[in-house]
Amino acid sequence: MTARIPDFKATAERSQRRLGHDGAARLLDAGRAWNLAPVLERGGAVIFPHVSLEVCGHHTAAAVHACLDSGADRVLVLGVLHALTDELEQARVRVADGSDPSAEDSWGIQDPSLSGRTDWTREFSLSNFLFLWHEETTRRGTDGPELTLRYPYLAGGRPGDLPGIEDLERITQDSVVVATADPFHHGVGYGDAADEALSPEDGGLELARRRIEEGLALLADGDHWGYNHHCVDAKSDARDVGQALRHLLGPVKGRVLDLVADDMSGPYDAPSPTWVAGALIELVPNRDRV
Repeated sequence: MTARIPDFKATAERSQRRLGHDGAARLLDAGRAWNLAPVLERGGAVIFPHVSLEVCGHHTAAAVHACLDSGADRVLVLGVLHALTDELEQARVRVADGSDPSAEDSWGIQDPSLSGRTDWTREFSLSNFLFLWHEETTRRGTDGPELTLRYPYLAGGRPGDLPGIEDLERITQDSVVVATADPFHHGVGYGDAADEALSPEDGGLELARRRIEEGLALLADGDHWGYNHHCVDAKSDARDVGQALRHLLGPVKGRVLDLVADDMSGPYDAPSPTWVAGALIELVPNRDRV
């Protein structure tokens, strides 16, 4: 993917201010198109995107409703930790090339409630979720369940070895689980050749669906290292979140519920097509696997 990521945190905050309460309410109402609370109640998970609110805020809203409607007292929310510094990027490249994740200082699960690494403070992947969470709990007149935020980094095919994973295993026992991911990036701005890049409406979204489903199949098989490679090839930022989810939930079946494209040619100052697939995904327990 592109080496330098624009300041999407500031972009998200501007979008939130522009939408305000009325715009947030419209997104939250649109999120009612899906009833995903039963997925969480069964021990599954919902994955929502973190691209722009205007394009896929209704997906994020669906995850917010699922958490609040589940009746849970606690929600574990897994955020993507993007490689926003050279240190994080080089560590990610080394691990993808087969080096030992434990040799990296950034290996582990960042916890905003504890001392430790603070790379998460620059992160934007949960900004829109937290914005819509505040808007909907205010609208409902409730504080809602307790939110526990975590950011895994460098699972490297061995999510069970991540420092801090035992804490997440414990938390998952009495929490519902949601996570964010943008599982397909495509086009000139992401390094695809101009003569091979597809626009979303010209086969791009069909390609995105196929690639995302390939990744979900690898998770279903518990092939963590294969999934890590898939994420590199598909330009997915879900490599750590996906592996952590599969480890925490056990055997699951994944399904893409909805798929949209968000144009990124502007933020990256790149020719079109340059875009991200925003996907709403459910993971349900698969009792046929062990």
